[in-house]
Amino acid sequence: MHNVVSVDGFIADKNDDVGPLHDWYFNGDTPIIEGDDQQYDHSGAGSRFKVSRASAEYVRPMWESIGTIVMGRNLFDLVNGWEGQPPAGDHVVVVSHRPKPKGWHPEASYHFVDGVTAAIDKAQELAGERTVAVNAGEVGGQILAAGLVDEVAMDVVPVVFGSGKRYFGSTDGQLLLEHPHVVIQGDGVLHLRFKVRR
Repeated sequence: MHNVVSVDGFIADKNDDVGPLHDWYFNGDTPIIEGDDQQYDHSGAGSRFKVSRASAEYVRPMWESIGTIVMGRNLFDLVNGWEGQPPAGDHVVVVSHRPKPKGWHPEASYHFVDGVTAAIDKAQELAGERTVAVNAGEVGGQILAAGLVDEVAMDVVPVVFGSGKRYFGSTDGQLLLEHPHVVIQGDGVLHLRFKVRR
């Protein structure tokens, strides 16, 4: 489970605006993806992902390991599924009660599944030996609560939102994590990774 997050635990404000949370993706001189030839503009501003060297050395192998991304329908709709070109991985599984929009990028390996357990099953099938990355938020929180997350990764940005969309969604109850086994300071971001305690 992974996302960029504010210090107070939000992945966006109540209007789904990420504000300064993604600024660190563009404040350095090191590309995350070598020879970044992706046609979809993930920045929304016509710029490539360029981060500090410390962030690139952390993010690059993580992104390269991803086989499948699992996301909720709200995020899919907000970014229009990145026009069929996810930032990492070859496949995307969307947790949704609604099917894929008619005619939407038929060439893209996007699979719409009703329910988080079925989504993880499909994502693992597609990923093979590679990593399944779960986006945080409501769907991520449900997958975590179902015991289907092995690790929580947070890119913590020094901003306080006060309210908004929570990293863990509306997860109820306490879940224990191990002490962070990765702590890397980038420029404007702190990368943390925690194993989920079993």
